[in-house]
Amino acid sequence: MKKFKEEFAEFAFKGNVVDMAVGIVIGAAFGSIVSSLVDDLIMPFFGFLTAGINITDLKWVISPAIVNGGSIIQPEVAIMYGSFIQAVINFFIIALSIFIVIKAFQKARHKKEEAPAEEPAETPADIQLLSEIRDLLKNEAPAEAVEVAKAAAPAEETAAEVSAD
Repeated sequence: MKKFKEEFAEFAFKGNVVDMAVGIVIGAAFGSIVSSLVDDLIMPFFGFLTAGINITDLKWVISPAIVNGGSIIQPEVAIMYGSFIQAVINFFIIALSIFIVIKAFQKARHKKEEAPAEEPAETPADIQLLSEIRDLLKNEAPAEAVEVAKAAAPAEETAAEVSAD
């Protein structure tokens, strides 16, 4: 789970340009779904936890509205930090959704790359025979190999002397 969190953080905050471009396209496609998820499922839960307060209505009023006889003369000036909180939550849900989709694509691509390679071509009969002979010679007792080498040595010396003359 820790690796997943690290990969998500790297994707969301340190991603390259291609990842961000894909994020923008997929984020736009998921926009209405994510908005519904946040507005209809997640924010009511937060409202319940905060004793029925609608988070998007949270604000800090700098200057209250001036009302005269039911008409607004000057609208209020307020910092709508509740809307900002909801936008941040939307961002994290969209980023998480995109991360999961891209992660699934990457796994699928790696599985294709890891597909079993073609079996090597069958070794020709003469190469197989030579390999068997080599293996048999490797398995012979070393004493026999020394005797064969000693027996072959005088013949080589004689051939070398004849060629030198």
